[in-house]
Amino acid sequence: MSTLTSPAHTRSSLFWLKPLLFVLVAVVGLYYVKWSPYYLKSFVAASNHSIGASIIDDHAQDPMAAALAYAQVYFLAIWKAAVLGVLLGSLVQVLIPRDWLLRVFGRAGLGSTVRGGLFALPGMMCSCCAAPVVAGLRRQRVSVGAALAFWMANPVLNPATLIFMGFVLGWGFTVLRLVAGVILVVGVSLYAQRIAAPEVLPEPAVEAVADASSAPQGNLFNRWMRSLWQLFWTTIPIYVLAVLLLGAARVWLFPHVDGAMGNSLLWLVPLAVVGTLFVIPTAAEIPIVQTLMTLGLGTAPAVALLMTLPSVSLPSMLMLRKSFDAKVLMTVAVLTMVVGVITGLIGAAVL
Repeated sequence: MSTLTSPAHTRSSLFWLKPLLFVLVAVVGLYYVKWSPYYLKSFVAASNHSIGASIIDDHAQDPMAAALAYAQVYFLAIWKAAVLGVLLGSLVQVLIPRDWLLRVFGRAGLGSTVRGGLFALPGMMCSCCAAPVVAGLRRQRVSVGAALAFWMANPVLNPATLIFMGFVLGWGFTVLRLVAGVILVVGVSLYAQRIAAPEVLPEPAVEAVADASSAPQGNLFNRWMRSLWQLFWTTIPIYVLAVLLLGAARVWLFPHVDGAMGNSLLWLVPLAVVGTLFVIPTAAEIPIVQTLMTLGLGTAPAVALLMTLPSVSLPSMLMLRKSFDAKVLMTVAVLTMVVGVITGLIGAAVL
C-alpha cells in the first residue's frame, strides 16, 4: 500500500489550514486586545463603580489644542484594536472561502442580518475598529444587512460594555441599552438593506457560490499584501483626519452642562445628533455619561448619548464610504439619531 499523500488530500488539508489560521489570529488578537483587558476591567467597574475619567473632560478651549489632545488620548486607547481590525479585514478576504461567507451572510434577509450581529459579539470593537472588517466582508459580497449588523453590534451589544454599564450606571441602563440595541442593530440593518441600491444588494449571492468558490489567482502572501494595502489606504488616512476634526469640534459639540439642562428636548435632540457623529473608544460612553450626569445632565439626553455615541460615528461612516452607498449610510445615521431620542424619552420615564 502506498504511503504517499495524494495531491487531492494535500489540497484539502491546505484548504482547511487557511480558515483555521484566520480563527487563530482572531482568537489570539481578541484575547490580547479585548478579552483579557475587559475581564480585568470588570473587577474595577464592580469595586469602584467607575471605569475611568471622561475622555472629553479636559476643558480644552482652543480647537487646535483640543484636536491634538483628543487624538492623542483616543489613538492611545484604540491603536491595538485598530491594527487588529485592519489585519482581520484583510485576512477575511484571503483566508475565508468566499462561498462560506455567502452561504452564511450573503442572502438579504432577517436570518443573515441576525447572524451578522451574533458574529460581532466576540469582537467587542468600537465602530471605527470594526469598520475595516466590515469593508473586507463587503468586498467578499456579504449582504448589506449582515455587514451593517456586524458593524453596529460590535459596539452597541458589546457584552463587556453592558457589564461595565450595570456596575457603573445601574442595571436599568444596561437592560434598556440591550433591548434598544437589539432593535437598533436588527431594525436599522434590515431597513437599510431594503432601501439599498440594487447593485449593492446581492440577492443572488448564494446562487453564485460556484463562481465565488473558484480558485483565486496569485500567491497567497501577495494577495494578502494587496488586500491589506487597499484596506489601509481607503480607511486609515480619512479616519485619522476625521478624528482630528472632531477632536477640534468638541469645543462646540459638547456644551457646558448644568442642572438647568435636565431632560429638556432642547438638549435631547442635539445631543443625539452629536452622539451619532462623534467618535469614542470602546465603552468610553460610560464615563462620559457618568460625568455629565454628575454635572446635571438629565436621564433622557444621557440615555440618548449612551445609545448614539458608540453606535456609529462620522469617521467610521467615512471609512465605509466605498462599502455602502451614501443613501444607506445616511439612513443608518438618521435612524440611529431617532432611536437615540426615543430611547432617551423612554429612559426618562422608566429609569
